[in-house]
Amino acid sequence: MDLVFSRLDDSVARFTISGATPAFANALRRSMIGEVPTLAIEDVRIYDNTSVLFDEILAHRLGLVPIKTDLSQFVPRSECTCEGVGCPQCTVTFTLSVEGPGMVTSGDLISMDPRTVPVHNNIPIVKLWEGQKVVLEATAELNTGLEHAKWQPTLACGYKEFPVITIHNSCDACGKCVAECPRDVLEVSDNIVHVRVVNGESKVKDCSMCRLCETACMNTGIGENPAITIGADSTKFIFVVESDGSLPVKEIIERALLHIKSRSTDLTDALQDISTEGL
Repeated sequence: MDLVFSRLDDSVARFTISGATPAFANALRRSMIGEVPTLAIEDVRIYDNTSVLFDEILAHRLGLVPIKTDLSQFVPRSECTCEGVGCPQCTVTFTLSVEGPGMVTSGDLISMDPRTVPVHNNIPIVKLWEGQKVVLEATAELNTGLEHAKWQPTLACGYKEFPVITIHNSCDACGKCVAECPRDVLEVSDNIVHVRVVNGESKVKDCSMCRLCETACMNTGIGENPAITIGADSTKFIFVVESDGSLPVKEIIERALLHIKSRSTDLTDALQDISTEGL
């Protein structure tokens, strides 16, 4: 199995996996979305809220604010030595006290841990008018997207099978498929007999497999089958992953792969135990 990155920074990754199966590709996608833990606000104690939002809606909006997370510093509350009471190893406390008029934003959340703060300071929470105010205390804890979407570390996480564009000898370079392609993947010029893919495999990745080129080729009336066909390689997948900023996207990928490895090891051990008991 090979993994090649075409883009990798703190927030976005684009990579291709070769020699995999659809089952593995989907397992990796699901692990990145639902099995990589992050911090999110879970408990909110509201002391004063005279805004237009009910307490429940205000707490819900706070829970959706992404928080920078250092997984080496925190453990899930259920696994902490404090037995779920809450301590600096499993929780982070935020306070907020704002009076109107003005917009309450994520930047108004004051963290007890200066390293653990909202990813963005300009996320709107509620607008206050003259005389209105919000005073509260919130507690963030570690969990996964499997429990609630607010703990998902990704904004976008998906994949597609690698496109395979086949141009047959019946192609007469009429250019109709080139004109129809919305991604400008195909080209035709005076010195080539057939239509070809722009820049080879690097441009094939941009193909959305919409098959507009096939339709345009069939409408030319030359033969029953199109001179260009679009397929997919079911052993090769293009992934795009975007982090919400709580974790670097590289760490999301690494921890998702480690989760798959751990689950596979647990399954192997369980099967070995069953075999041993059978003997």
